[in-house]
Amino acid sequence: MNKNTIIALLVGVLAGLVIGYSVGSSMSASAPPPVMAAPAGAPPAGMPGMPGAPAPSGGMDVQQRIATLQQVVTQDPKNAGAWTQLGNDYFDTNQPQKAVDAYGKALALQPGNADVLTDQGVMYRALGQFDKAVENFRKANEANPRHMQSLFNLGVVYAYDLKQPNKAIEAWEKLVALEPSSPQAIQARTQIEQLKNAPK
Repeated sequence: MNKNTIIALLVGVLAGLVIGYSVGSSMSASAPPPVMAAPAGAPPAGMPGMPGAPAPSGGMDVQQRIATLQQVVTQDPKNAGAWTQLGNDYFDTNQPQKAVDAYGKALALQPGNADVLTDQGVMYRALGQFDKAVENFRKANEANPRHMQSLFNLGVVYAYDLKQPNKAIEAWEKLVALEPSSPQAIQARTQIEQLKNAPK
């Protein structure tokens, strides 16, 4: 399996896990936050660390892969790809602090990677560090102004964690203007309507 195939598989699994995590969280809350959108075509999956969640790729046990990647980054601490993959595996196994740390190492080597910034932002949110999540989503959008996922996630944190609906609407309206027919824009329009129609 080549590197691009592995990365594509992991992106799909990460997106599915974000959906699964968000859906699971929303089922237990009275005013549920929306699903953090996944790229088009991403398969649904269970919550990270829950039975039934798929293995991230290729059948290799994720704990075995984590151990292997830990050895790789110990021997080659400037391997940004290995740090990113390690962060992804920690993300998939619901270890947010370890994911944040691994993504931080990757970003120190390759600053401005919008995907890594966004994944790290999701993990900051899981840790309840909402201001850091917002900062990451903003940085991701600055690095790539068409990065839909960072805009959608920014709206989620503003709306449901920081209780700042006007800022959420602003982020989501920007997303809708960029790609009106994208899955994220469709979800964003729904969320905008819910916020605008919510009792004050």
